[in-house]
Amino acid sequence: MSRLTEQPRITSPIKLSEQQSFLQSLIYSPTTRALAALIIVFLIGLIFNADGAFLKWNTHRDMLRAVSVYGILACGMTIVIITAGIDLAVGSILALAAVAFSIFSIHWGWSPWLSVAVCLAVGAVSGLASGVLVATFAIQPFIATLALMVMARGAAKWISGGQKISTAVQQADGSYVYAGVPDIFNFINSKVFGGNISVVTIIFLICLVFCWILLSKLRYGRYLFAIGGNEEASRLSGVPVAGIKMLAYGMSGLLSAVAGICQAAQELQGDPEAGVSYELSAIAMVVIGGTSLRGGRGGIWLTLIGALTIGYLEKILSINAVGEDKRLMLTGAIIVAAVLLQRTRR
Repeated sequence: MSRLTEQPRITSPIKLSEQQSFLQSLIYSPTTRALAALIIVFLIGLIFNADGAFLKWNTHRDMLRAVSVYGILACGMTIVIITAGIDLAVGSILALAAVAFSIFSIHWGWSPWLSVAVCLAVGAVSGLASGVLVATFAIQPFIATLALMVMARGAAKWISGGQKISTAVQQADGSYVYAGVPDIFNFINSKVFGGNISVVTIIFLICLVFCWILLSKLRYGRYLFAIGGNEEASRLSGVPVAGIKMLAYGMSGLLSAVAGICQAAQELQGDPEAGVSYELSAIAMVVIGGTSLRGGRGGIWLTLIGALTIGYLEKILSINAVGEDKRLMLTGAIIVAAVLLQRTRR
């Protein structure tokens, strides 16, 4: 009896379609694109290694420290952008918080807990003011936060008298008395784990985890994504759109205050001019990470990838002595490329 010839197995067209769909979703995934950009920048660092500087841990530690303040701002910006909004006031709120924190801690000698609490409240209230304009009065986020940007900057200059708030305290007769650096400043500006990581970097990581819980584990996070995806449908579904949006901007202001406290501690002073154009860096980190400017899509870990990408790029250009003008132009080109990649996503 002859043996039957085994027939070749035919793959179902449905399975092929599913495989193609999976590959396409993987390729066009925001996470894949963000990681690809970070890997490319890291490889560039390995190629242009400037006498082995890029392979030293100190280089990575310093990069993380330098990017942390921007990254904290980017955490708040992520929350706002997911709702299809924007927050241009984060840099000015940072300056306001930095000035207030320096006055409270250096000039008035308040306890660290009280100084931090009041500064966080100032930041949250400033952000809520933007949220009220956007959610209650239906002002475009760009205009509302632009107005708050100018007002917060003006407030920072007003309470500081237009001067940097440092350990040199001016007396009524015009002379100066030098105060000591508060312990909270030294702590935030220190390094831990044997000097291998900065405290400000740990604060950045705490903010990341906080925002991850907010966006991924709580109902509030689902509401944020729903509003960014379709605000009208969210409203009809019973989502308290106005309240959620106000809290989003309030959260952005709160995190801006955290960044301001870190900024003041690192500079040992409160500068009313601090944070100028920081909002652009924060937006760049969010966009390069892959969070959509149209809202409804994104995530906090994507923002971390975007922050690392910009941080490593800046560090690579710095250790290779590339001028600031070229760095700014290259960063702008990368932002445009990131936005164009978002538009081509299926």
